[in-house]
Amino acid sequence: MAEQKSHLWTEVDYDADGKQISYVHLPHSVTRSAYGTLAIPLTVIKNGKGPTALLMAGNHGDEYEGQVTLCKLIREIEPKDIKGRLIIMPAANMPAAMAGARVSPIDDGNLNRAFPGGPNMSVTYQIAHYLDTVVVPKCEVWFDLHSGGGSLDYVPFAMVSTSNDAKLNRRSMEILKAFGSPVSMVWTYLPDSRLAHSSAHRNNVVYLGGEFGGTASVNPEGVKLTYDGVVRSLAHMGILKNAAKFKIGPPPAKVRWMELLRQSYYVYAPEAGLFEPKARLGDMVKKGQLFGHVHFVDNPGREPVPAYFKDTGMLICKRHYGRVERGDCVAHLATDRKTP
Repeated sequence: MAEQKSHLWTEVDYDADGKQISYVHLPHSVTRSAYGTLAIPLTVIKNGKGPTALLMAGNHGDEYEGQVTLCKLIREIEPKDIKGRLIIMPAANMPAAMAGARVSPIDDGNLNRAFPGGPNMSVTYQIAHYLDTVVVPKCEVWFDLHSGGGSLDYVPFAMVSTSNDAKLNRRSMEILKAFGSPVSMVWTYLPDSRLAHSSAHRNNVVYLGGEFGGTASVNPEGVKLTYDGVVRSLAHMGILKNAAKFKIGPPPAKVRWMELLRQSYYVYAPEAGLFEPKARLGDMVKKGQLFGHVHFVDNPGREPVPAYFKDTGMLICKRHYGRVERGDCVAHLATDRKTP
């Protein structure tokens, strides 16, 4: 049976030269709007033949540095500045972005756990299916710009996820090097096949992501890192001809190469309560070291329950919210990588 086509549609002609700022429309019939659509912002900038890059943010709606960066680039980049094509989606999960939430308020869908999606599934899965079948196959590289959202805070970094294709991995590393993030990550432990990187790898597309801030705030340093890195990468690919126009800073004098290898890098809350961390973001920690305690303010006489690191490395991510439920991720580590 032939795969069903997406129900999403757009007035944009992906193959036309010029700059088109419009929407992808997802049919959404509800009581207040019988023939309505959800309008997902889409910009296509094209000038002749050349590589295609997808620039995407708002995979999670409460992650803002990438959203700010892509709004800037949509306004600033003109067709004469490029050779090839840019497909820009600053709020891919539009309902989540408008709600300032990680997941969609319509179907509780997490876009980064929805691939490959399906044309007759709920809203978030329809967006994933459109990306998977219509947008991503047009591209050589996919920039998926993340941060920690409301619940997490990160040491900012850019990253690539590894695939089983050595040639694709080499292409990925070249673009990551060009991005020029002071902390650059090779993320090996990605066991969930629903993640966006799985769509990229199926389509032989470089997937470059990153975590550029957190706490559902807009980190100015994260915005600059994201903006400068995207510009450098597009120039490296030959898409951006006029990089000097964008007045980016110099690349870092030194890059710290890191990796995430296994489940033991993660720390989870052992009980529900109020979590008190004993280590700070960016600290180097050791296996067996105390990370923090869960306190019980509803039963203050109860002894707090400890949580320990299960591995050694840098505390590159920690939970922002103080209240936890059992099983909440309160931290994860990264370790130095000997060679890029």
